[in-house]
Amino acid sequence: MNRTPVVFIHGAWLHALSWESWAERFASRGFLVFTPGWPGEAYVAREVRASCSEVLAGIGLDTLTDHYAHIVRSFDTAPVIVGHSVGGLIAQHLIGANLGRAAVAIAPAPVNDVPLPAPPARLWTPGRDNSDSGLVSLSPAGFHQAFANTVGTEEAARLFERYAVPAPRRLLADLGCAGAARSPRAVADVNNTDRGPLLLISGQEDLLVPDAVTRAVYKQYGDSTAVTDLKQFADRAHSLVIDSGWRGVADHVLGWLDDRGLHAYSA
Repeated sequence: MNRTPVVFIHGAWLHALSWESWAERFASRGFLVFTPGWPGEAYVAREVRASCSEVLAGIGLDTLTDHYAHIVRSFDTAPVIVGHSVGGLIAQHLIGANLGRAAVAIAPAPVNDVPLPAPPARLWTPGRDNSDSGLVSLSPAGFHQAFANTVGTEEAARLFERYAVPAPRRLLADLGCAGAARSPRAVADVNNTDRGPLLLISGQEDLLVPDAVTRAVYKQYGDSTAVTDLKQFADRAHSLVIDSGWRGVADHVLGWLDDRGLHAYSA
């Protein structure tokens, strides 16, 4: 029996540790779990916040996509890909290119011609965006306001301290933030009928990738006969993978995988 690998891809403003609870839960169900960080990512979030890393600042969508494509290709057994935010965009790109057995895109940055809405006002604090380093930092208040807007102040502060990191300005530009021209890599083959199953997940109180954006992406898959499903979580924000309600999202994904015949062990 072979264990099914699961590769988790984190998004902007979060560290790879953001998947720690998911990794434990999926491993307890028998899956072979991997949570590879971005190139050059320090071991803990506070080190990333303190370092103003030139390596991190140089990361764009090309680098991230190629990084995770290499990881997914490295397995003898095709993995399930689970991505959040920009990780959800990459997950769709990879599954559309027939890389991976199935994909889950949670609050994904939009693909193709679906527009990215303007970020909430004062998302990052002027003077604290590490402009010279090419990084954009969220303040604790900005993180609570825009990223974890459905949780209390104390929980938001805990989440920020453990998981929040700056985002590369280059990557945000590649995603089309602040009116920048979106990267040609911000795409997915929505017409590929041979790809594995895809699950899109949205939080209906998400301010960064609103539910309407994920629904618009879901509609783009409408002409494909490949399996594409959508799950909307009420009263959930962009923090739905790390906040106190994470288990409900993770268990829905586990149930969806089981329903699609994607089990932890295969012959």
